[in-house]
Amino acid sequence: MVPPSCNLIVVLGPTASGKTHLGVRLAHTVGGEIISADSRQVYRGMDIGTGKDLAEYDGIPYHLIDIAEPGEDFNLFTFQRLFLASFADIRSRGRVPVLVGGTGMYLDAVLRGYRLAEVPKDPVLRGELARFSVAELADRLRHCSTSLHNTTDLLDRDRLVRAIEIAECKDAHGPEPLPEIKAVVFGIRWDRRELRRRITLRLQERLRQGMVEEVARLHASGVPWDTLDFYGLEYRFIARHLKGELTLNDMFQKLNSAIHDFAKRQETWFRRMERHGVAIHWLDGTGGPCAEACAILENQAS
Repeated sequence: MVPPSCNLIVVLGPTASGKTHLGVRLAHTVGGEIISADSRQVYRGMDIGTGKDLAEYDGIPYHLIDIAEPGEDFNLFTFQRLFLASFADIRSRGRVPVLVGGTGMYLDAVLRGYRLAEVPKDPVLRGELARFSVAELADRLRHCSTSLHNTTDLLDRDRLVRAIEIAECKDAHGPEPLPEIKAVVFGIRWDRRELRRRITLRLQERLRQGMVEEVARLHASGVPWDTLDFYGLEYRFIARHLKGELTLNDMFQKLNSAIHDFAKRQETWFRRMERHGVAIHWLDGTGGPCAEACAILENQAS
């Protein structure tokens, strides 16, 4: 069923679109193994808030999930290096890699072959940058980097410092040659109103499953509030609730609205990928996306 010209199947889509379910079904069909393209599912103990849904995997092997401790640095370079190792391992065993996720920059790094160099931390430079404001850091980054992979680098101080560190590094180890990626990319699309409904229902279910308690356990285990804030919307807003800054109802309303906005930003990123030459086969989430995806694979294989 997998076209001879294809060595990777990709499943992407906004949050709550059903990516994991489709990825698992495709992996069962083609003899595949899943590689996660989610920037937060790499962390152990961050299960409900990141939507790991490991019970859905139904025996399908998965990679790049639960491989780091909360607070450990995990960046785009690390993801790409580990993705390539998993990709080669799966292929060497005659299996099909199925990349599943919604972190646009991770997906883009694979599909458009970002050439990333290994850059160590520079304590001298970091000390120098500590006296600058976020606006001044953003201005410095614009001057030293003509192509920013991620515009959120301009909004977060830690990411700004790291981006400047990478852009100004003179001793970076050059990247190894990348393997040729020949992907068939599927995206799941929903009517905006239906996607909003799915997001709200999923948030309610995760709160019932104990997402607030999960965040409390992470903090009690030594993960600082600032670190939890960095790990995304669920952890940020629940941390504010646990600190007494938001009531439970206010936290739910603000978090729900923020996730809806995040889904829009994901869709914007996917459209940007298409403008840069990534061909995405969009599947109707309300129909039978697995059957539709299989028909596309069969058509390309014939």
